[in-house]
Amino acid sequence: MSVPVLETENLVKVYGRGAARFDALKGLTFEIHDGESVAVVGKSGSGKSTLMHLLALLDRPTAGVVALGGEPVSELKPRRVSQLRNASFGFVFQQFFLNANQSVLENVTLPLKITGMSRGERNRRGMEVLEQLEIADKAKNKAKDLSGGQKQRVCIARALVNRPSVIFADEPTGNLDSTTSEIVEDILFNLHRDHGITLVVVTHDEDLAARCERRLKMQDGEIVAEEHGVLADRHVDTTYDPDQLGVDPDEPRGRSRSAAAQAAEDVAARDEAADEEHDEDGSPLRRGRRRASRARDRARDTFRDRVRGRSRAEETSAEDSDEPEGSETTDATDAADAAETGGAAEDDQPAGETSQTRRRGRDADEEGTA
Repeated sequence: MSVPVLETENLVKVYGRGAARFDALKGLTFEIHDGESVAVVGKSGSGKSTLMHLLALLDRPTAGVVALGGEPVSELKPRRVSQLRNASFGFVFQQFFLNANQSVLENVTLPLKITGMSRGERNRRGMEVLEQLEIADKAKNKAKDLSGGQKQRVCIARALVNRPSVIFADEPTGNLDSTTSEIVEDILFNLHRDHGITLVVVTHDEDLAARCERRLKMQDGEIVAEEHGVLADRHVDTTYDPDQLGVDPDEPRGRSRSAAAQAAEDVAARDEAADEEHDEDGSPLRRGRRRASRARDRARDTFRDRVRGRSRAEETSAEDSDEPEGSETTDATDAADAAETGGAAEDDQPAGETSQTRRRGRDADEEGTA
């Protein structure tokens, strides 16, 4: 397995002390791989923005490890952390954080100015990204004279100018109307698809999160569910690689929000016990990697099976609709029977049931041996 571009081990963030203590993050361990698009979703106060700040090296954890390219960064000196952050990451925020009285080009090239790059070179690279985002004609305009959508394009250009490997987007469409939001989303996901940039999105917007290949759902400082696969309406999105999940791109896809989470929950307890018993090097980080890998594999298989199951059900429904008019009453009865039996079986048998059946079998074998 390739080294993750970002990973955490038992990540904890605490604010305050005593009665005022607030546990914002409670021991998170997970990975983000190069070229992934990942959404962190959850209600206000769930810890998603705190997590992004720690991943982006904008803050330090109370305990635990953040690793960039396999190298822990928690113990580095602040100057070195700043250098890594400026070289590796780009940021797009809900609040634009533009200097209103500076020109668009000056705002875009600020990260390069911090590195000490010459004015000529940083202006060349600044114009390059402005042209890429089709806003080069505004280079000399002051930021205060731009519309909301134009300001967000400038923010994306600023995020790209240092050629980052990861872009963090914190509610990137929160201040935009629906039409402009779609344009900004398309820009971000095209960059992810065409340039292989790792995209980490923090959002309340379910439609935006659905375009990401993986979603981490947070609640009360913990990751309570993990979902895999781009969720689009009956078609494979252009930002989605079908080979990643082993799904036929010609098959329709439906939403499977609980399948991945259930699969991850089913394997977690068993994998943890197996790791404690068989781990040779005793490394919590390696155990966490193996558990995450197995959970992802299981979730992928479950997602694929659910997709194919829905496809078969739709084909059967289509065939029934082609029957002669005289069979309408019989067809309606058969459809009702199918809904009560087959439909219930699909919904009532999540990925965890297979593992539960296997566990019961193993328990029976152990009792027989005893």
